[in-house]
Amino acid sequence: MKRVFLALAVLSLTLSSCGAKKKIADLESKNKEIQDLLNTCTVKLNTCLSEKDLLNSEVSSLRKNNSDLINNMGNMTTLTKKGAENLEKSLESLKEKDLKITRLQDALTKKDSVTLALVSALKSDVGMQDPDISINVEKGVIMISIADNLLFKSGSYQVSDGAKSVLRKVATVINSKPDFECMIEGHTDDLPIKNTVLQDNWDLSVKRATSIVRVLQNDLGVNPKQLIPAGRSSYIPLASNDTAANRAKNRRTKVIIMPKIDQFYEMVEKEMKNLENK
Repeated sequence: MKRVFLALAVLSLTLSSCGAKKKIADLESKNKEIQDLLNTCTVKLNTCLSEKDLLNSEVSSLRKNNSDLINNMGNMTTLTKKGAENLEKSLESLKEKDLKITRLQDALTKKDSVTLALVSALKSDVGMQDPDISINVEKGVIMISIADNLLFKSGSYQVSDGAKSVLRKVATVINSKPDFECMIEGHTDDLPIKNTVLQDNWDLSVKRATSIVRVLQNDLGVNPKQLIPAGRSSYIPLASNDTAANRAKNRRTKVIIMPKIDQFYEMVEKEMKNLENK
C-alpha cells in the first residue's frame, strides 16, 4: 500500500511539472508571436516617419513657391488655385501620417509604461526595499527575484512565517492589477537532493513554486486565475555554483508580473488593422 501511495505522489509531481512546462512553452510561443508583430510595427513606423519627412519637404517646397510668386507679383492673386489645393492636400496628408505614427507609438509603448509604473509602486508605495530582493523590467515584464533565505529553510519547500511579510507586498500589487498574470518560478543550486518526497531539484523547485502560490491564494487573497507556478531546477543560474555564496544567489524565487499576453496581442493587432484600413 505504501508503494502505491508513493507512486501516486511521484505521478502527481510529474504531471504538475509537465503542466508548468507546457504553460511556459505556450507563453514563450506567444511571446515570439508578439515579438514578430512588434518588429512589423517597427518597420511600418519607420516607413511612416520616412513618408512624413518627404511630405514635410513637399510642403516646404510648395510654401516657398507660393512665397516666390507673391514676392514677384506683389499680389495674392498670383497664388494659383491649383497651388493652393496642392498645399492643402499635402497638409492634410501630413496630419494623417502624424496620427498614424502617434497611434503606433502608443501601441508599442503602452506595455512598457505600465510595467515601469508597477516597478515604481513596488519600490516606493509598497515599500519593498531589501538587499535580497531585486526588481527589474526585463523583456517588457516585471521580474522580482527573492533570495531563498527569505522564503524557505535549506532544502525545504515549506514557506517560512517571515516570508509572508514579503509575499503580502507582492500580493498587494497583483490584487491591484486583476488583468495581469503572475508566474512564480522556483530556482535551485546544482547540489543534488533526494529524500522520501523529493527526487531531485526539479521536484524542489516546483514544490517551492506551488507552496508560494498557495500562500498567495489561500492567505493573501490573490485570484488563482492569475497565478502560474513553475519550477526551473538549477538550469538558469545567476552565477556559477562553485562557491557557497554563488549557490546562495542561485537559490531564489522569481515572481514575474506581466500583462496577459493575449490582451496585449489583441491590442497591437487592432492597431495594425486600423492602420491598414486608412
